[in-house]
Amino acid sequence: METTFSAIKADVGSVAGHHVVPEELEESAISVLEEAKGKDIFDYFVTHCGDDLELIITHDKGEESEEVYEIAWNAFLKATEKAKELGLYGAGQDLLSDAFSGNIKGLGPGIAEMEFKERKSNPVFTFMMDKTEPGAFNLPMYKIFADPFNTAGLVLDPNMHSGFVFEVWDIKESKKINFYCPDDLYDMLALIGAKSRYVIKRAYPKEDNPKANPQEPAAVISTEKLSHIAGEYVGKDDPVAVVRGQSGLPAAGEILEPFTHPELVSGWMKGSHNGPLMPVPVEDAAPTRFDGPPRAICLGFQVKDGMLIGPVDSFADPAFDKAREKAHQVSDYMRAHGPFEPHRLPEEEMEYTTLPDVMEKINHRFEDMD
Repeated sequence: METTFSAIKADVGSVAGHHVVPEELEESAISVLEEAKGKDIFDYFVTHCGDDLELIITHDKGEESEEVYEIAWNAFLKATEKAKELGLYGAGQDLLSDAFSGNIKGLGPGIAEMEFKERKSNPVFTFMMDKTEPGAFNLPMYKIFADPFNTAGLVLDPNMHSGFVFEVWDIKESKKINFYCPDDLYDMLALIGAKSRYVIKRAYPKEDNPKANPQEPAAVISTEKLSHIAGEYVGKDDPVAVVRGQSGLPAAGEILEPFTHPELVSGWMKGSHNGPLMPVPVEDAAPTRFDGPPRAICLGFQVKDGMLIGPVDSFADPAFDKAREKAHQVSDYMRAHGPFEPHRLPEEEMEYTTLPDVMEKINHRFEDMD
């Protein structure tokens, strides 16, 4: 059975600033998806990560389905209407058009989706982040699919021993390149360490993996950058990712392990600061300290005949408590820098925030030096 798993998100309004999506908005989205269930889609789940409304949808329409995208768009629109009715902050912020044009891409929402042939057992993990950018997934995806110190299966499992293929996008030049790891590992690291420009879009099994179809991605990440779409800063990109596991792919524990390290990511307040990525349960995905620090949640599902079993709130495990404590310590250290780098982003990245408005105000006061 061919199943498409789509994770689609948008910031359409939140309570008390950029903090949390209220239940009323989730209920509005659910009403649209419930009407489509059993007719146009198999199943769905609605949640939030911070101020982002998250839609998880299964169907048999394949990737980039106009029909499914329109359903998601209508769900976001109905939630936006409720947000405006309640006077919520940033109502409809990520919807950059008033009308659906056949493809939700380029209209603001972030999308990560994959089509795969269902196996006997299909664990699928959906990661959602708030107050950061798509490149925040670069380090975890590298660890999951290329680092044997994280993923023992790369050494011990003959099905994974030859490694994985990474599709990396240059989101500044709109180009892409495939890296065949471990052979191309150092070349890939030379790029993906610059995570504001080069982002991992997909990871595939290699051809000689007998248990996993090399045509079906093992992971896919949303790569939409709102600043490039809108031409101005309208919020950080808050990416989502979908990762399949087990049976020729990394095990569940190997998929989750990278998040025990609260890596520094770009985003936080006004999308203009570096801070630690804190893995949290859904109930704690309400970033308020300096509008942060950046958060990550993960929901684990089983997919059977297109239906969703679960989810498991993967980061609710107390084993991630130390990562959260470390993120608190790193937050204190970074915040002590105030408006100075490296807490504040470097100037070339600040051009996508509100800093250019400040520079325009004072540019006329610059004088040539003798």
